[in-house]
Amino acid sequence: MRILLIDDDRELCQLLEELLRREGFTVAMEHDGPKGLAHAHARPPDLIVLDVMLPGIDGLEVLRQLRRSQRTPVLMLTARGEDVDRIIGLELGADDYLPKPFHPRELIARIRAILRRVEEPRQPSGGRLEVNGVVLDPESRQVTVAGREVELTTFEFEILERLMRAAGRVLSREALTESLYRRKATPFDRAIDVHVSHLRRKLGDERLIRTVRGVGYQFCRARQEEDGA
Repeated sequence: MRILLIDDDRELCQLLEELLRREGFTVAMEHDGPKGLAHAHARPPDLIVLDVMLPGIDGLEVLRQLRRSQRTPVLMLTARGEDVDRIIGLELGADDYLPKPFHPRELIARIRAILRRVEEPRQPSGGRLEVNGVVLDPESRQVTVAGREVELTTFEFEILERLMRAAGRVLSREALTESLYRRKATPFDRAIDVHVSHLRRKLGDERLIRTVRGVGYQFCRARQEEDGA
């Protein structure tokens, strides 16, 4: 697996490069936005670790431009407390985020969780699903709504499949986080919430996925459920 680090903190990059190589990864590094974006386009890695604060163009703009042409998994590095950057990063298509400063082992755990999730869909988890006008095919990784194909990220697809298989039941944020990210959910972790928000917009009907306050999310089986009946 090849990792691309895009961060202007050269000392941190050297530390992470050594750690990642010991874990069996091949590592490349860039230290500004334009060079990082060019590298990602020219030699797409298996995963990108991308800092928000970069010279040239910032990490959010790098991610925005990257998502126009490829779905390479991206782990964003954000400043601790910068919730806006985390949410925007997820909105733009980041797979996960990690606030600085962080423990190096936590970075490794996040990277492995993302890569496992990207690889696992190659093994379909079940048959074709059709619920409330939404059709999901695990084998082809296609989702359609009223005959219209909907393009989803890996994590959006995985969340939708779990919700549809449990249609009518509530899945907790904690269960979704542990299943997808292999970690416990924290009170301020917004990753699942932002992915669900994306899903609602892409499906074209926000009523399909209900928020059950303080618990989690429910995919509605029928119109009565959407209307709260």
